[in-house]
Amino acid sequence: MKTRTATALLAAGLITAGLAGFTPAFAAGGHDHDGGTIVLKLNAGSKWHTDAALQQGMLKIRAAVEHSLPAVHGGTFTDDQYRSLGHTVEKEIAYIVQNCRLAPEADTVLHGIIAELADGVEVVTGTKAGGDRSKGVLHLVGALDNYGTYFSHPAWTPVATGH
Repeated sequence: MKTRTATALLAAGLITAGLAGFTPAFAAGGHDHDGGTIVLKLNAGSKWHTDAALQQGMLKIRAAVEHSLPAVHGGTFTDDQYRSLGHTVEKEIAYIVQNCRLAPEADTVLHGIIAELADGVEVVTGTKAGGDRSKGVLHLVGALDNYGTYFSHPAWTPVATGH
């Protein structure tokens, strides 16, 4: 178990280091003139292709987030459950980063989605000071929605938020 935790922490650190300086900007198109901003954009009007690793990881993140929503909305999601959700998302992000192979342009867009997921994880796990953890879950939902908007994933459906 200690090895698994150390591996997850190492992967999370590598992800954070790899994404340092990237701030996602949400737009249907445009160019990155800032150098530090990842613009979420379509591939000439079409969604970007995915691979099996990306699909598998995103489905697991989606399932974990969707499963948590009733308790989050009900105010009964515990601190331990928030931490567990965050660690699940971190583990799947690490899996995606290690195993996903996309075209460079698609990979750049994916980094924006991963950065959004990582931001949500910081709030969910409580590592970002002063945040309402439920807002971190909503941030994760937004990142998953963006994934569905910008990436072609057969049978992908938006997270059922209950609203």
